[in-house]
Amino acid sequence: MLSTTLAGLRAHLPRLVAATLAVVIATAFVAATLVLNETARATLLRAAGAQYVGADAVVTARDGGSLAGDVATLTALPGVAAVDPTATADVQAALPGRSAAYLQVGSVAADPELRWQRVTDGALPDRPGELALGLPTDAEVGDVVAVSVLDPATGDVTATAEATVTGLVDLAGDPAAGVYAHGYAVPAQVSAWGATDPTELRVAAAPGTDPAGLVATVAAALDGRDVTVSTGEEAAASAVAYVTGNRLALTAVLLVFATVAVLVAGLVIANTLAVLVAQRTRDLALLRCVGATSRQVRRSVLAEAAVTGLVASAVGVGAGIGLAAVVSALVGTDSPIPLEGVTVPLYAVAAGLAVGTLTTLVAALGPARAATRVAPLAALRPADPAPLRSRGGLLRFVTGLVLVLGGSALMALGVVMAQIYPALAGGAASFLGVVLLAQRAVPPVVAAAGRALGRAGGLPGRLAAGNASRNPRRTAATATALLIGVTLTTAMVVGAASTRATAQAGLDSAYPADVEIGAYGELPSSLLPQLEEVDGVAGGTALAGADLTGPDGQPTWVQGVDPADAGAVLRSTADLPLPALGEVVLPPWAAEVWSVRDGDEVTLTAGANSRTLTATVGGDASTPLLYAADLRGLVPDAPAATLWLRLADGDGDGQRDAIAEVTELTGAAAPDAYVTGLASERAAIDQVLDAMLLVVTGLLGVAVLIALIGVGNTLALSVVERRQENGLLRALGLTRGQMRGLLAWEALLVAGVAAVLGVLVGGAYGLIGTASLLGGQDVVVVDVPWVQVGGIVVVATVAGLLASVLPARRAARTAPVAAIAAV
Repeated sequence: MLSTTLAGLRAHLPRLVAATLAVVIATAFVAATLVLNETARATLLRAAGAQYVGADAVVTARDGGSLAGDVATLTALPGVAAVDPTATADVQAALPGRSAAYLQVGSVAADPELRWQRVTDGALPDRPGELALGLPTDAEVGDVVAVSVLDPATGDVTATAEATVTGLVDLAGDPAAGVYAHGYAVPAQVSAWGATDPTELRVAAAPGTDPAGLVATVAAALDGRDVTVSTGEEAAASAVAYVTGNRLALTAVLLVFATVAVLVAGLVIANTLAVLVAQRTRDLALLRCVGATSRQVRRSVLAEAAVTGLVASAVGVGAGIGLAAVVSALVGTDSPIPLEGVTVPLYAVAAGLAVGTLTTLVAALGPARAATRVAPLAALRPADPAPLRSRGGLLRFVTGLVLVLGGSALMALGVVMAQIYPALAGGAASFLGVVLLAQRAVPPVVAAAGRALGRAGGLPGRLAAGNASRNPRRTAATATALLIGVTLTTAMVVGAASTRATAQAGLDSAYPADVEIGAYGELPSSLLPQLEEVDGVAGGTALAGADLTGPDGQPTWVQGVDPADAGAVLRSTADLPLPALGEVVLPPWAAEVWSVRDGDEVTLTAGANSRTLTATVGGDASTPLLYAADLRGLVPDAPAATLWLRLADGDGDGQRDAIAEVTELTGAAAPDAYVTGLASERAAIDQVLDAMLLVVTGLLGVAVLIALIGVGNTLALSVVERRQENGLLRALGLTRGQMRGLLAWEALLVAGVAAVLGVLVGGAYGLIGTASLLGGQDVVVVDVPWVQVGGIVVVATVAGLLASVLPARRAARTAPVAAIAAV
């Protein structure tokens, strides 16, 4: 029977190409995801855990206490070559190309074995007064940096110093490096800059000392202390775990999409094998007639599936490793998920082979069972397709209906509670129900679409509608594979657009001004016109400031704003109401201090001048806001104390350049002023969402590609299955062009219906997901990108049409007489 199975594989190999390709793509997806996950972990281990990789033992104080007194104890232990106390100091430095910024300075180990920094230019410092800076920075070797030492309690400057840049250190790949600018100096210099006592010690072993034994020796020496002693590798792994939350979340998301790809591939494989078994019913029946048992026939079909799955999985694993290498080379280390080189774990290879092979075997169970149901002699006669309304079909219908209703209830609960987890569970359950109901829902819709488009398609269109609805199971399986991909793609597109709109609305409300420039003194009157001339600044307005005496008799800093000018500058006034003439907008703290409620009258005085204003309580203003004319009536010469700027809409780089120029001009005109704003954060959110949408769309495109392979595969197999029927149509006068049109219309109907249904279902999922995820926000903005949604329908439909080209050419080339002959 084995030789018969192998012969069957060779004979039907061309028909298995599409199923094999589906397994290859799905397996490559799984393998690439696992390889990229391991590559990211290894990259982070070299970056975030770099300082521990060269250490043989690491001592960490669990209570955050000082370990300075333990350095001498550990240095005296046998087998210890060096002990490095990790010391850091937070200072303020005027770095080239930017205003004063916080700089986290770490100590450079005295022992070369414990120096982990990767120097790209120059060298590490070896004496006080020298400093190495972490990249990226505009500083160069030889530059002099002004350093201000801060009081940890008050933040006041206690001392100033200068340091010469001796080298530049590469921090690429370390996700923690972006929190502060980083610098490195000798321990004496770090101590002079106010270093805190070390809470961690790194220990290097003497040559020939076993690291595990050293860890035990160190632990014994510190017995009774509240410390953790670990190897360097263990400490590095802990450091990676501390900063890899996003990486793990991304891996989980990628594996979800890999599961989707595997599920779609399983549908394609099951559909392919089902048609193949149906076409080989006579061959299998003849085997039964010559003595093969039903068990042998079933094993033969499963053996074919196992061989196909194993070979396709091996190819897919290789393709996945290659894809991971390409992605790693393109992404590099300068990204939120850094990648350097490629690391291929054994479990990625094993998982890829197992997933592909098992998916193919599971998909073949139904066709293998069907191959043994028909009696040998009955199988020699043509068999009609299985009826739609079978006992199994009824069970799937009831199960699908229960899942859709129950899942919809869970999604509604998630929206009401503003909780994503019930909505996710409900979405998964309801979508599984949609897949089960597709067998009953899709064929009638395809038939209705065929009747509606019958006139436009002429005779080929009407024949295509009949062919598409003649075998509802095959049509439903083909459409369902495409439905899954389109649904998830649409859900992500709609969800990302709504998330972006909601996030931007929240930022606009919380930070209505793109850039805010403030000072506790006076800002030069010439500053605003200068800033308005900056390329990328769309406009600005000035707020005057002065100390007024409130109802409690204490001076209070207030500001005056012109609503007409400010309204054109602010992105939103939802959380920052602007005062009208005769009004004062009080933040909640001021209303509480003055015991004022909304609508009460408040009298403010400045010397001999006083005004009674109507209070409006609320908003996110940090100080009371008056109408500009009211403030000038109290303090005629009130100077400008705050500037609000609006940046021109554009990319993040352009806005960051504008902010940098604004900061530079402000620093020159008003050294004590501060510059804040959320324009760069707003642009960063756009970039993150755009990148996420691009990645997710690409990943889901894999599922759509597999589904389209299924469409083309089904059409190709139907050409073989309906060879005699097609030959008879040709003999009755159907031209080659009409034959190609018939299959094109059939693919168009199935793909078009699946695309439209997928967009409708996916759009609903996207909106529900956004509402449940962001329901805690004050306002959830629903944004449906109609152009992108329409593009999904068009692309999926056209791709389905293209999938019919090769099967149609094959059907049109077959001579009518040869086609009518027995298959």
